[in-house]
Amino acid sequence: MAQLLDPLLMVALALNFFVLGASRIRAVINAVALQGVVFAVLPWIIHQGVTVRTGVFVLGAVALKGFVIPGLLFRALREVNIQREVKPIVGFIPSLLLGAVGTALSVVFAYPLPLVTEHASSLLIPASLSTVLTGFLILTTRQKAIMQVLGYLLLENGVFTFGLLLLEAMPFLVEIGVLLDLFTGVFVMGIIIHHINREFDSESTEYLAELKD
Repeated sequence: MAQLLDPLLMVALALNFFVLGASRIRAVINAVALQGVVFAVLPWIIHQGVTVRTGVFVLGAVALKGFVIPGLLFRALREVNIQREVKPIVGFIPSLLLGAVGTALSVVFAYPLPLVTEHASSLLIPASLSTVLTGFLILTTRQKAIMQVLGYLLLENGVFTFGLLLLEAMPFLVEIGVLLDLFTGVFVMGIIIHHINREFDSESTEYLAELKD
């Protein structure tokens, strides 16, 4: 199983670049969902002799990241009737270049960290840092609220992956707390999407600047 770790992480990194370069929101939702599933199954690969608690946590993460939250986003997408991110604050090509630079810096930064041998020789830390950066880029450079939710999901995927280093020492309540924070964040953003669309007949967050006290 351990030999599957780096190929899966490379798939996750490739999905980061796909998200940065894609304009179709439905395709981005599918990519983020697939990445969420990839990261969710990593505990079974990284840690030997996983417990029932870990198995339940992994299944819950797969269900939430891969099916429940994408399903909610597809429903929101149908309600607001949009298909593409047309005018991002930072264009798609510059976003890809920033993602490439960020990925390279993630590899450089991860190299001197004091990690155990099996983690130091894998792409786990670079993939997690690169995913956090990708999520931050999407969150701050896209104008559609759904795309910003997807940026939040990517950022959480990166934090989730970094936390796998401490999975065996992480209490059960903290594990569930990670998923609850994710679900709560998406739920709140769903409410924001609904109210923006109802008020302005659009789903772009640029209209929030028009709100007055």
